[in-house]
Amino acid sequence: MYLLNIIFSEAHAQAAPAGPQGLEIMSFIAPLAILFVPFYFLIIRPQTKKTKEHREMLGALRRGDQVVTSGGVIGTITKIENDNEVILEIANNVNVRVVRSMVAHVLTKTQPVNIKESPTSVDSAKSKKPTVAALKSNKPKIPAKKPVIKKGKK
Repeated sequence: MYLLNIIFSEAHAQAAPAGPQGLEIMSFIAPLAILFVPFYFLIIRPQTKKTKEHREMLGALRRGDQVVTSGGVIGTITKIENDNEVILEIANNVNVRVVRSMVAHVLTKTQPVNIKESPTSVDSAKSKKPTVAALKSNKPKIPAKKPVIKKGKK
């Protein structure tokens, strides 16, 4: 038995004063919360905002937009293949397939086609000859001349 006491020394239980358990948990959680709040406002929130804007920008890509890829290639979108790919024209008759998520930002954006003025209605309006009534209504108005009053000799 004496040999076992040398190898495994007896643990003497010390009576520690019992403190409230909630205080230990709060002393652990409070510093974590204090560290998390600045990290949220300095790192997490701006990053999620940036990814949301990038996702919206990718969703709004259309033919004719001039874009820059994440590799630094500048090109014009000639075709949108599917949800994941776009075709860029980087030089005359040089087209490159690019993964849509690799578009870093849009340099110039094409204007959307106005629904009221579709290309067919504009072309048909140009092809028609003007009528006489239209010519009369578009006639420029001549300003009225002021009467000239001649002064006589005194």
